[in-house]
This record gives sequence, structure tokens and C-alpha cells, in this order.
Amino acid sequence: MTATESHGLVMESDTFDRLDLRILAALETNARASFSRIGAVLGVSDQTVARRFRRLCAEGGLRVVAVRDPERLGYDQWNLRLRCVPDTALKIADALAKRPDTYWIALAAGGTEVLCGTRPRSPGDRDDLLLGKLPRTPSVVELRAHQLLHRFFGGPDGWLQKFGALTEEEREALRPDLVPTPGPARIDPEDEPLVAVLERDARAPYPELQRATGRSESAVKRRLASLVASGAVYLDVEYHTEILGHPLSASLWITATPARLHAVGQAIAGHPETAYVTAISGASNLLATAVFKDTAALYGYLSGPIGRLEGIQHVDAVPYLRRIKQLTYPPPQR
Repeated sequence: MTATESHGLVMESDTFDRLDLRILAALETNARASFSRIGAVLGVSDQTVARRFRRLCAEGGLRVVAVRDPERLGYDQWNLRLRCVPDTALKIADALAKRPDTYWIALAAGGTEVLCGTRPRSPGDRDDLLLGKLPRTPSVVELRAHQLLHRFFGGPDGWLQKFGALTEEEREALRPDLVPTPGPARIDPEDEPLVAVLERDARAPYPELQRATGRSESAVKRRLASLVASGAVYLDVEYHTEILGHPLSASLWITATPARLHAVGQAIAGHPETAYVTAISGASNLLATAVFKDTAALYGYLSGPIGRLEGIQHVDAVPYLRRIKQLTYPPPQR
């Protein structure tokens, strides 16, 4: 058993250790960093990093993927709560997970509720889902849709930084050299082949990106750097939080007084337990995704850091029974 503690977070695992955590944090800092660069910063060989990387992929669910940043691109974002007829929630969740405009899906409430995040790229796609398909699905008993209004934490801000696994000097040594791009963040039609490959594998080698785009290696490097520097896309890591000793995830639907909404959102974003925090529309005006080692830790968080915040009127904590989709959708083993 290993334990790593920093900034209030403790890693406990029988299978993975502090080096695995540091490799994950390095990838979160620079997803395309070579194994030799990561090894040099962490003080291990590139073979060790490569071996640990392969094991994290095989046993820890590690995927490194590009994500379009809806905040920077101006896309609508919605979080949906679907109450379903018993025995139908998993089928609905799987169907939603296959859609390219959904980015996380979980089962909750005894298996009768589906929680879903969606990023429709056009009003037509939004209306097709919210006004068309879901309302016409007989097994959906209730649909509540909350528009995301302001992100406090998440997206390019990775949760692993809250473990403090890397020093600021190590993070600086790993960060890619990005030249700021003038103008608004955008993904042009000719960028789609490049982004499509990176959405499957953000570490895809340059020859593969060349074949997909028909561009030279130097042109691919420049455009990739420009997309990341502008904020149009960010490169993210997906993994099972169980490997860090935090198997319990929950959505916290929080109602704060309007005058304290921004202050409460900022405070919650600074808590080590939270991986995502956003303001939303609806009766609850804040939504947080939080990760814990067990139900006792969830209770301690609700009765402690959350309970002490001035301005919070109500918290609806919804633990996940199963995560169906995080960033990607590898069909679950039945």
C-alpha cells in the first residue's frame, strides 16, 4: 500500500504508486511530452516511463485525448438529469454515450437516473436532443436540463494538480512551448481531420497526423500548437480514479444565494475534492463533480468544507453507481 498526501489529497493504491501519479500529472501538464522528456524531469529512464504508461493504459483506463473547449469556442453546454423507468437507464446511457456531443455520463439513484453532459455544436443538434429524441423516449419519465453558465474549475484545469505530485519547477520543465495566437479561438474546416485523430489519441505520432491531413510535418506542428495555444482544444488525460484510491464520484447540485454565487463557486473550485465546478441555470445554480475515497469522505466533505461556506442554501449529493463515459466511450465489459 502506498500513500501520497499533498494539498489535502491522499493517494492510496495496492497497484500503483507515486511514480505512476507523477507520470499522470506529467501527461496532464504536457500530453505529448516524449517518454524521454518525462523521464528526465522525473529522474527515471524513458523505458521506465514507457513501461508504466503501458500499464496505466492496460490496467488504469488511461487515454490521452484532445478535447474541444466549449468555453473558448462558444458552444452551448448542458447537463441533463434523466429519470428513467427501472431497467432502462443503462440502455439509455449507452445510447447517449455513443453520441459525439456527449462528454460524460453516469448512472445514479439506484440505477434509475442518468446524468449526462452534452455539448451540441449547433442549435439544431441541441433541439434534436432536448426537444426531439429524449422527450419522445417512452422510458424517460422526467428530463431536467441545466445550461452551463460559467466554469470555475475543470476542462484545461486538471484535477491531478491538486495532488501536488509535481513541483512548479517540474511543471515548468514539462510545459510545451506555445506561441500565443492572435484572434478568437476557432477550429477551421481544414482542421477537422487533425482534430479527429487527436480526439482518438492525442499522442498520435506526426507521420499519422501527416497522413490524416495531407500537410507537412512542420505545418502539422504549427497548426497543432496554434490550436492548443488559442484554447480551441486542450489535451487531456482520462483514467479510472480508482487507481488513485478514489473510487467514489458524485455530482453536487448546489443552491447558493445569488449575492454569494461567484464567491461560493470560487471557493468550491479550490477544494481538493472537486474535479469540475460550474455555474448552471435552474433551481440549483452550481454543479460540482467531486471524487472521494469512500462514503465517509463524502459525508465529511458535505458536513465540513461545503457546510461551512457562507451562502449555501441547499446541496443535493448524487453518488454515481457507474461511470459510463468520461471523455471517451470504450463500451463497458458486460
